[in-house]
Amino acid sequence: MLSLMDFVKTFFGRAEKKNFLEYMKIYRDLKDIIAPFPGACVTIGNFDGVHLGHQMLFGEVVQRAYRLGGTGVAVTFDPHPLQVLRPEGIKLISTCEQKTELIGHAGIDQLIIIPFSMKFAGIDAERFVDDILIKTIGVKELVVGYDYAFGKGRTGNIEFLKAQGAAKGFSVTVVEAHYEKEMLVSSTKVRELVADGRMADARTLLGRYYQIRGEVQYGQQRGGKEIGFPTANLHMEREDLIPKMGVYVCQVITDGKCYGGVLNIGVNPTFGEEKLVAETHIFDFDQDIYGKPIKVNLLRFLRSEKKFSGIEELSAQIAKDVNRAKGILEEQKNELTLSCEERFNH
Repeated sequence: MLSLMDFVKTFFGRAEKKNFLEYMKIYRDLKDIIAPFPGACVTIGNFDGVHLGHQMLFGEVVQRAYRLGGTGVAVTFDPHPLQVLRPEGIKLISTCEQKTELIGHAGIDQLIIIPFSMKFAGIDAERFVDDILIKTIGVKELVVGYDYAFGKGRTGNIEFLKAQGAAKGFSVTVVEAHYEKEMLVSSTKVRELVADGRMADARTLLGRYYQIRGEVQYGQQRGGKEIGFPTANLHMEREDLIPKMGVYVCQVITDGKCYGGVLNIGVNPTFGEEKLVAETHIFDFDQDIYGKPIKVNLLRFLRSEKKFSGIEELSAQIAKDVNRAKGILEEQKNELTLSCEERFNH
């Protein structure tokens, strides 16, 4: 592993040049790469959630590219391979858009997003090394996680990569498992925490708050007129990674500004509905944002969703939720200011 000082010099040197997302070039087809990258330091993975373990991989790549005077390259796939290979798919922590943004903020020079299909899944590991890593990308140094494997039948494991590197002239660095608060940092663990509503623990592994995003949709229009708490509604699919149903303290980012709020994820049992929605009451906000994109950071789980006797009881409970949420937001005001900055609100 390279020194922290080298990483700091690289990271802030590039930050002074321009926005990381402007700095990083994105390729969505291997045919668009016209020549191998000079001094290519490469990492490969699905990077779902871009958690702290993934960030360690990117940090290692950025450091090594700096030392080599070369190019930091990340290779990922869209759709996620398990969405293609497993009938039940996989519940993703982040969209490809979010993943791209987060990788950009890690200081990577070149991001290659390979379209994944059953045909691509049939490529054997040695052909992947020869045709993609060496011939197309020009790998000089490869950085992978401790459990990484690829290629048909996952034959491209660590032992295979080290043997290939020794025979074909590239080094292989393995980043070992990383733990935070005795929790293994992994996408699987993050999914588990989100599904359990354990947002503080999810943040510990992600290095930021878990976020949902989308365009604000028209709902039943009863939030403001009947209940007294207007909401911005986001549609959710049951195939998505759904946080534990209930009420959360949240931050809402829209038009580059950040607001506090309370978020309810559920099916509105008081009104006998079944459609899954995410409804956010945004504090001190009265703008028309229908059809506009918003990002919602989930900070803390407050309570489970429940059926109330009617609108009056529901409205009274929401008032309590709002007061409690405002207290939590005030207590964490300094910390939350950071999470609304551009680098942290993805």
